[in-house]
Amino acid sequence: MRLLHTMLRVGDLDRSIAFYTEVLGMRLLRRRDYPDGKFTLAFVGYQDEAAGAVLELTHNWGVESYELGTAYGHIALEVPDAYAACETIKARGGKVVREAGPMKHGSTVIAFVEDPDGYKIELIQAKGADAR
Repeated sequence: MRLLHTMLRVGDLDRSIAFYTEVLGMRLLRRRDYPDGKFTLAFVGYQDEAAGAVLELTHNWGVESYELGTAYGHIALEVPDAYAACETIKARGGKVVREAGPMKHGSTVIAFVEDPDGYKIELIQAKGADAR
C-alpha cells in the first residue's frame, strides 16, 4: 500500500489551483470535469502521482464554501528555510497565519499558512537547516 492523495473540497477551483501552483509552487497534474456528477477534480503536487502523494481539489458545482469542521488539522510541507518560505508566500499574495519560529515545547522551526478556503498548511523546516 501507499498513500495516493488527500482530498480537499474547495469553493472556487481556479482560485485554489492558483494558490497551490502560484503561491506554494505545486504543479497542476490533471483536471477533469464530471458533468453527470456536477463536480470537477484537479490534482496538484510537487511530483507526479506515481512518485508521491498529491492533493485532490474537489469542486462540487454550485457550492461556494464548506464548514471545515473540528476534525481537520493541516497539511504539512517540508521546506529548506521556513523563514524564507513565509516571505515568498507573502510576496505571492499568500496568507501566513503563524510566522516561522521554533515550535512551542520544541526546537523544530515551523510556520502556518492558510489557503483560500481556510485550510491550514504547516511549513516544517528541514532538519539541519539554520534555525536563525
